[in-house]
Amino acid sequence: MGYREALELQGSLVASRRTGRSADTLLLLEHPPVVTLGRRSDPRHVLADAAELARRGIELHETGRGGDVTFHGPGQLVGYPVVRLAPERRDAHRYLRDLERALIATAASYGLAAGRRPGLTGVWVGAEKLAAIGVRLNTGWITSHGFALNVSTDLAQFETIVPCGIADRGVTSLARLLGRAPDVREVAARAAVRLADALGFSAAQPPVASERLAGLGGEPYDGARSENPGRPA
Repeated sequence: MGYREALELQGSLVASRRTGRSADTLLLLEHPPVVTLGRRSDPRHVLADAAELARRGIELHETGRGGDVTFHGPGQLVGYPVVRLAPERRDAHRYLRDLERALIATAASYGLAAGRRPGLTGVWVGAEKLAAIGVRLNTGWITSHGFALNVSTDLAQFETIVPCGIADRGVTSLARLLGRAPDVREVAARAAVRLADALGFSAAQPPVASERLAGLGGEPYDGARSENPGRPA
């Protein structure tokens, strides 16, 4: 799904979640090549000029998430939870740590020892970032944006940026670490279960493959069911 299209879908889901017309939803998808700038991005962290980005087929978008500059592309699992955080979970730092915990558990399911690094958001293996995180907390403590987990991403595309504004660290992928490329949908199924658990839900069903989502020719995947009967899901 194109990045702009995904932004519009998230906006629609946030609005409908705020009014109770939709459930807590987890979007799991891939983007065509795109560089995105968070609210605190330094434009100097985009190293390629417009001509080079165009030559590589990479779009450039400013966005309302936190964090600095990042790259999305095929072979990368992007997750956007649109969830109304329960009162006891309304802490931005806790939410970030919950996302990290879920992605660390996803990596562990492949036998990889990923972890956190002090002062740096995201999931790391050694000095290389496996997953980037950038979120937005909307009015009513409804989340949007989320994470990007490199599965079989073309890591050469990260040469166009300073990933997350961190110049002295590299990036890696499950494919590089494992010596094989897991199927992105398989990784999505594992991540859905672990994201649901980290956020206090249980996965309702495996992710549903769809060419389009919600109002775009298909239905959104409602990827979690609340364990608290008082919470809509």
